[in-house]
Amino acid sequence: MDLPHANWNYPTTIRFGAGRVAELPEACRSLGMERPLLVTDPALAELAMTRDAAASAGAELFCAVHANPVGADVEAGVAAYRAGGHDGVIAFGGGSALDVGKTVAFQAGQVRPLWDFEDREDWWTRADPAAIAPIVAVPTTAGTGSEVGRAGVILDEGEGVKKIIFHPKMLPAIVILDPELTVGLPPHVTAATGMDALSHCLEAYCAPGFHPMADGIAAEGTKLIADWLAKAVEDGSNLEARGNMLVAATMGATAFQKGLGGMHALAHPIGALSGSHHGLTNAVLMPYILAFNRPEIEEKVARLAGFIGLEPSFEAFLAWILDLRRRLAIPHGLAELGVESSQLERIATMAEADPSAGGNPRPFGSAEARQVLAAAMAGRVG
Repeated sequence: MDLPHANWNYPTTIRFGAGRVAELPEACRSLGMERPLLVTDPALAELAMTRDAAASAGAELFCAVHANPVGADVEAGVAAYRAGGHDGVIAFGGGSALDVGKTVAFQAGQVRPLWDFEDREDWWTRADPAAIAPIVAVPTTAGTGSEVGRAGVILDEGEGVKKIIFHPKMLPAIVILDPELTVGLPPHVTAATGMDALSHCLEAYCAPGFHPMADGIAAEGTKLIADWLAKAVEDGSNLEARGNMLVAATMGATAFQKGLGGMHALAHPIGALSGSHHGLTNAVLMPYILAFNRPEIEEKVARLAGFIGLEPSFEAFLAWILDLRRRLAIPHGLAELGVESSQLERIATMAEADPSAGGNPRPFGSAEARQVLAAAMAGRVG
């Protein structure tokens, strides 16, 4: 089937369809941007599609962004924004570029240091909301869903901890979902980012609390991933698969306003200490967290299994996850990501302090984190 062009608001304005990056100049103008700063990563900055997008919008390129972005990336981006007299940000790329771009737009007009706005208590109220620059987000991977998020995950190098910088007005005003921009993504990156989208849908769906809207979005996102992720990995030129995965990633990040859980509470410190890819780390951890949480989520996961076309049981869903990981060549254990036994105690302590831990269906302190880490190091599910 041909992919449609579609617009929707939820609450960000989404422009979906092949070729819609051509609307970037008009999108910027509609937000009053005359001198935008396009934030991307070094590899994307070399590609014609990125240079063409920047030129079309009259944007200056900023690409000093690490794969796991650090505070210095944001500081350099803010300096470039101020020096160039820019009036808005185009966040263009994968999760790292999107997080840095949003955080630059947020921080460029503030007077307090970045870490004063960590997602704790009501720290976001310290910011001047009128000083937050407008943002257009253009994802080139289908994973983090950062294009519809109100936060950026940034590594505090001084403490060696990933921190979440949050403000409601960090939410991009316009998102362009153009599957043509994801066609060049290598299969292993397509797999890792797609599993990241699945981790968001799954943890949001399993998070405790009453939020039927988030549950519905997460369930449909999971169905899209079940139908299309393997196809996108096997044939990167399949625009229908690419488009559906972009939508699924956006849905996962929309749903996780309900909460995340132990998967992310562990993935954040593992990424901070080892530099591992966030989506790949979530993919490795996924079956171990599912098995740990089984006493609280068995009935709900059984319903999800039935919804995506499996036998309606927890066992069928877990088996599907394990089979999908094998098909996508996802490592089975943490040791394959370079995690060392000597790091586990520190990871467990950091996981307990991570904001995502509070959304886990079962209490998730350092002792529980150590239990899951031991299983994931040994490759022992259940």
